[in-house]
Amino acid sequence: MKKYMLIAALALASCSTSNKKPMETPKDQLVHRLFTYAENGQIAYGHQDDLSYGHSWVVEDWENDPLERSDVKDVTGKYPMILGCDLGGIELGNEKNLDGVPFGLIRKATQLHTQRGGIVTFSWHPRNPLTGGDAWDVSSKEVVRSVLPGGEKMQEFRTWLKRAADFIESVGPDAPIIFRPWHEHTSSWFWWGQDLCTTKEYQELFRMTWLYFVKERGLTNLLWCYSPNAPITPESYMERYPGDEFVDILGADFYEFIGPDGEDKSGARFAGVIKDLLNTMTALGTEHHKLIALSETGLEGIPDAQWWTEVLYPAIKDYSISYVLTWRNAHDKPGHFYAAWPGFENEADMKAFSELSDIVFLD
Repeated sequence: MKKYMLIAALALASCSTSNKKPMETPKDQLVHRLFTYAENGQIAYGHQDDLSYGHSWVVEDWENDPLERSDVKDVTGKYPMILGCDLGGIELGNEKNLDGVPFGLIRKATQLHTQRGGIVTFSWHPRNPLTGGDAWDVSSKEVVRSVLPGGEKMQEFRTWLKRAADFIESVGPDAPIIFRPWHEHTSSWFWWGQDLCTTKEYQELFRMTWLYFVKERGLTNLLWCYSPNAPITPESYMERYPGDEFVDILGADFYEFIGPDGEDKSGARFAGVIKDLLNTMTALGTEHHKLIALSETGLEGIPDAQWWTEVLYPAIKDYSISYVLTWRNAHDKPGHFYAAWPGFENEADMKAFSELSDIVFLD
């Protein structure tokens, strides 16, 4: 029932939109495509940095590399439908992002994945503009205030916004991108987090970013994703919501963690949180006529042999989420991976997940 309630609401919103103007922009087309997945009871699968590196390899000569390698493709025979990339470092004018991926490679991967028929999402972990630390530097509660109008770092932060917008513009207007800034703000591990700024300051930060990108720069190819982290209540999910005008997708991030004593080995805790989360998001998506997504999830190292088919899939299959994205396979940290790779002992389960009729990969 939850699934079809959201589908009906999205159908109404889609019809209302199509009556006002023809579907013509790349953004419109992607919204319709994601809606169609929900309408058909399908969920697109995504993986972070999939074309840039894998568990035991990394693209070295990106200008000449065809970017055909992928841990996910090597295991399943298909690319992930959603490619995740991160812009952390673009604000400083760096050549590479915070995970060492050249921005030239990110641009090429975005363009190529789109041409292949895939979808791209950008997250952003900008450094702390007040202290000079990284995104996880939470030593000051004045950072968000400092970048808002009248703040001491406002002009410098506008330069940061310009550099990010310049990069997105360089990808080209024909590549629609799901943009997910200021994520996981309901916890306090980023400088824009719950205890680091007021509700009004967070909302102003999100709206200011949107207004610069969309109104000042004319970047109309972006779908804006708002993504708190779970566990969460309906009230806490919407507490810092910037408004329907500024959001296209209601997202959420939540990872499974298995404790040292095997706690949650069965995935019961994970499934319970996901159920509560997706029930909340379904109701909010219906109310606000928004797509919903599980914008980050995973189990580091995937020690559960049937995690894909017996934990993740049962937790999400009854909900109209447009996509689910698992995090990256770090080439320089052997245990830090969230998708299977060739030779991984539990790779067969991910392949079985990829063959489910309602999970969408890119052939």
